[in-house]
Parts: sequence; structure tokens; C-alpha cells
Amino acid sequence: MSTSELLTLVVSESPAASPGDDLQAFWQASESLRTRFTAPVERAVAGGFFGDRLACAFASGYEAALHALVPALPADSVASFCVTEEGGNHPRAVQTTIETVSSGRIVVRGKKRWSTLAPLADTLVTVAKSGIGDDGRPKLWAVVIPKSARGLTATTMPPTPFVPEVPHAELVFDRVELRADAILAGDGYANFVKPFRTVEDLHVQAAMLGYLLSVAARWGFSDTHRERLAALILSAVSIAALDPSGPETHVALAGLLTEIADLHSAIESEWAHVDDAERERWYRDRALVQVASKARQKRRERAWERISGRDQP
Repeated sequence: MSTSELLTLVVSESPAASPGDDLQAFWQASESLRTRFTAPVERAVAGGFFGDRLACAFASGYEAALHALVPALPADSVASFCVTEEGGNHPRAVQTTIETVSSGRIVVRGKKRWSTLAPLADTLVTVAKSGIGDDGRPKLWAVVIPKSARGLTATTMPPTPFVPEVPHAELVFDRVELRADAILAGDGYANFVKPFRTVEDLHVQAAMLGYLLSVAARWGFSDTHRERLAALILSAVSIAALDPSGPETHVALAGLLTEIADLHSAIESEWAHVDDAERERWYRDRALVQVASKARQKRRERAWERISGRDQP
């Protein structure tokens, strides 16, 4: 389906929001709607529109972002991007390793923490290191690992203070042996870790806009607010088609985030009309909107420096 059909969905249809207290059940219930659309960002919006809480939107946006980053993933699969370790999620913190053990075979060893949606996932896109680059730094790679792989153990971690329905897992890779073609082409940091920060941000925001338009339709928000939400969704879809590493993309995304922040302020009084349970979930979870605000500001500043040439020696 096309973007115009997505707009018809979120503006014209009356959603019967699906409960997201069980995300696995929500994922299965929303599949027929999400897979009506081809572009991951459109599936993110549709998933957010279908749910009754921010957790549904986050899960839809997160999955759409990972599928946009790794198009080879099956459209109906649940995947987790596994980067964070005990020392954090900076490239220097990655201690998980890939080793070639025979012709066409590799072994993965290490541990990951706070892997988002990993308890529900069937595929783990895992960042590991192998070898040293020309700059003297360890080379990072992204490898696709089936959740069912022998030697892999997943332990669900405690729920987070907001969007607690979104599960995370601690993963242990104990000599997980795979075919060498499980390694994705491209530099693990430059092609996967770094762009994912932008791609995830955009797709999660798009899914959240879909959720808010559902709320607006179900609880009688003003037409003006619904119009703004529809326009912002179209903006997010357009930005998602751009190069996620381009400074112009980061400038446009910064503008979108500013507009979304203004909208949150504008609709604050409308939440008084929303069912108590849904409103309380929103107040509990909306801290998610501000996550990584400092990183976003640095991304914006860096983009303008690149555009103006101020980053040149």
C-alpha cells in the first residue's frame, strides 16, 4: 500500500485500539495491518495507530527501524539489535568476539545486556569485534544470529520504569557457531551502530505520531490537532526516505522533533478527555520522548557544522 493509503488509514478510519500489555499478542494481532504497507516507516505508523499505549508504538517503531537498517530481515520477524554490554554501548565497550574456526564457519563469544525486545525476538543482529583496522581500532561487525542457535542463552531483565511492557534480555554467546555469511556486509559501526541511532529515532517518533492520532480519533481531540499529526506523519515518512547519515537529514529530523515537542505542549489539555488508564500510562511513559535529548542536540549541531564546513581542518 502507498503513503496516501496510510494517510487514509490514520485520518479516516476509527481505530479499535489493541491492548499492548502483552506485546507478543499485540504483535500478532497487528501483523495483518502492518504488513499491508511496504515501507518500514509506514509499518511503524500503522503499528502505533493500532495500539493502546506508547509501548506498542515503541515496539513498532523499533522493529521498523531495524528492518529498514537490515532489509534482508524477513518482514514478519521480530528482531533485536544487540550492542550494549557491561561497559555500555560505545564501540570501545564491545567485547563480544567473532572468530573464524574453519572454512565458511565462525564462532561468536561474549555477553550483551539490555537487548531490546530480545525475549520476543527470533533474530538477533549482534555487534561483535574481529581484527584491527588501519586506524588501530578493533573492527566491528554485525552478525545475524537465530535466537534458537546452540550456545545462546537469553535471560529476561527487570522491567524499566517507563514502557515496562517492552522486554529486554541479557544474552550469553557461548561458542555460538554460525555460517560465515551470517556476517552482514559493511563496517559494523559505520553501517549499523551509528546510523541506527538516527533510524530508530525517526521510526519510533513516526510510530508515536500514529499512536497519538489514534488517541486523538478515539477521544475526540480537536480537528486542528489531528491535522497537525497527519502533517507530521507525512514529514516523518519523507525524511525516512533520505540517507540517515546525511547532515541535511539530521537537520530535517531536528526540525521534526521540534514540531513534535510543540505538539505535545499543544495537546496537553486534551489528555483530560482520555480514559484514566490510558492517560496514566501516557504520563508514566512519556519520559521516553526525552530519552537521548543531549545526543539529539549534538547530532543537530554536528549536522550544521558539516553543512557550513566548520568541521573542516
